[in-house]
Amino acid sequence: MSENLKGWQPRPRPERKTIDGRYVRLEPLSAAKHGDGLYEASSVSDIDDRFAWLPDYPPETRAAFQPWLDKVEASEDPLFFTVIDKASGKVAGRQTLMRIDPAYGVIEIGNIYWGPLISRKPGATEAQFLFMKYIFDGLGYRRYEWKCNNRNEPSKRAAERFGFKFEGIFRQHLIVKGENRDTAWYSIIDKEWPALRSAYEAWFDPANFDGDGRQKRRLEDFRAEFGA
Repeated sequence: MSENLKGWQPRPRPERKTIDGRYVRLEPLSAAKHGDGLYEASSVSDIDDRFAWLPDYPPETRAAFQPWLDKVEASEDPLFFTVIDKASGKVAGRQTLMRIDPAYGVIEIGNIYWGPLISRKPGATEAQFLFMKYIFDGLGYRRYEWKCNNRNEPSKRAAERFGFKFEGIFRQHLIVKGENRDTAWYSIIDKEWPALRSAYEAWFDPANFDGDGRQKRRLEDFRAEFGA
């Protein structure tokens, strides 16, 4: 039997607002405030690998980066946020809320660039969690999506670790940087969120990390414990 949604109302669009966490802070992208930091975060030795699956290219110079900054600051969809590493106060990357569909309560996280300050660290997990919490608890959306090139194995592993469920492959979905992209689709829906939120909160508990900031139990372990 299908779910009765006769009382459903369109949800609000996400706002340009700061979202604060323990490790990171998400700020609406400002070309003036964040431009230099984003350029610095995008000027590391392995930058070609880090940008391999993004639709854009690494900036060649600070001046050449400015038109992109101006464009994305003005964009409503994708809606860009800058990720600030709270320990250092530096720009650590950026991510977006995109394909925003308030009528049906569907939204996607995308355009993710997490630089060395937070990649493979709790800050990256929190950057994604802050979006997820805002979407489900703050805005009441029904569906939160993650999509990536089907050849992008690190992104697929990240989606699964974060609790997204694999839904299938859209073949010949896009052409990106002159190459075909078969897109892997993942999602989390509102019914799955309460258990998943509990798993994240348990993983983020300070008691789960040693004095060097290393996790004692994996997020996957807590997800299994909470049935998420």
